[in-house]
Amino acid sequence: MFKHFITLEWKSFFRSASFATNLALKIIMGFVAAYFITIFVAMGILIFFLLKEDLHMEPLATVNKFLIYYLVGDLVVRYFFQKMPVTNIKPLLTLPIKRNTVVHFTLGKTVISFFNVLHVFFFLPFTIVLLMHGYGFQVILWHLGIAALIYSNNFINVLINNKDSIFYPLLAVVAGLGAAQYFNYFDVTNYTQPFFQGMYSTGFMFLLPIVLAVVLYYFTFTYFKNNLNLDTGLAKKSDEAKTENFTWLNQFGTLGTFLKNDIKLIKRNKRPRGTVIASIVFIFYGLLFFTNSIEAYNNPAMQVFGGIFVSGGFLLNFGQFVPSWDSAYYQLMMSQNISYREYLNSKWWLMVIATVISTVVASFYIYFGWKIYLLIVVGAIYNIGVNSHLVLLGGAYNKTAIDLTAGKAFGQKQAFSFKNVLLALPKLLVPMLLYALGYFIFSPEIGCLFVGLAGVLGFAFRDKMFAIIEKIYKTEKYATIEAYKQKN
Repeated sequence: MFKHFITLEWKSFFRSASFATNLALKIIMGFVAAYFITIFVAMGILIFFLLKEDLHMEPLATVNKFLIYYLVGDLVVRYFFQKMPVTNIKPLLTLPIKRNTVVHFTLGKTVISFFNVLHVFFFLPFTIVLLMHGYGFQVILWHLGIAALIYSNNFINVLINNKDSIFYPLLAVVAGLGAAQYFNYFDVTNYTQPFFQGMYSTGFMFLLPIVLAVVLYYFTFTYFKNNLNLDTGLAKKSDEAKTENFTWLNQFGTLGTFLKNDIKLIKRNKRPRGTVIASIVFIFYGLLFFTNSIEAYNNPAMQVFGGIFVSGGFLLNFGQFVPSWDSAYYQLMMSQNISYREYLNSKWWLMVIATVISTVVASFYIYFGWKIYLLIVVGAIYNIGVNSHLVLLGGAYNKTAIDLTAGKAFGQKQAFSFKNVLLALPKLLVPMLLYALGYFIFSPEIGCLFVGLAGVLGFAFRDKMFAIIEKIYKTEKYATIEAYKQKN
């Protein structure tokens, strides 16, 4: 049966309307995977010699000391980037296939996830180096325990992926423990290191992570099996009924109607709300650029790069998924007497308003100097005048639907377009080049002027850009509708 499922997955990939996009994505991800694999292999081999010969520290004990933060970091990365297992269950529930088989196959796809396999390229070389330096067969038991902890993270992520109320408090606690250790108030590694070291020094403690992984698999299996129903998530409890009409937007006509739909979309669904959270995080992301905390960011080009991100967090995150946000009812919307210009205009205004709000909120960067805040302001002008048009243009090539029912098991997909990758170059590289050109030839102020003028010119030719974008959307209209019909 597993072989049959694999065949279905294979056919789904090759028959998809977005096959070319998916293939391009796989190729790009292959290069990215090779890059990280190379880094992890190098770290796994070199960390032993770095700790022992250069820092004069015991390698295994040192790795065990900070292993708790490695595992927590892995869980955080998984939470934000690892896809949840997706299986189209509708055609399967009417067939004589055991529910257990479907769930085991779906969870099995997470077992071979890159987020699990990647760690092998660090811990396996490190284990081999330890064996070559006389650490004995116990290091193999330690390696098995670490592998079990990695898979425990995998199943924990599946269980808490849709539960922000659990993840963020847990992350806050871990961050607090890390800060307490940094400022020498409390060192949590004094309590976690003995356990990790015990997986090597004893002959039985490595079994505890294995038992934990098995138990977590059982709970994960039970959770998915209980959610393996067509009507799961349809009925929701509500303690208080609320109506949100946003009647004050009616004065803007059709534009106001689209804005009301977008606001409701963001308030009622997890993924759109995530774009708002990401935009808030992006505001503080500028601290890495403007505080000289990272040497690689301490150059003129990267400074304006930070300004683009601080002001354009919502624009870059929300805009790249237009019109995929509306994929569930895109066919209905296209059958109405609605012009693309009005639809795109509403998205544009939503991104512009969010950019202005982010820029105002980021005014605390004035503390680092008015020149820093000027970078953010010109970045906002460039986002409004240029990047807002580019993200809408990229949306015309989005052929992957977004399932907004992210709270349901087996129900989350990502939208991606390879052409969006190409369109990302002028979003970031052009303002960096403009600023660097003005900075090195004239002065920092002239660099800001170049970036700001590019944004002003983009805004001045807004009608012309919208005409081009609208034409492309009309050309791609039926291909997009056909792609959104597909469920796999």
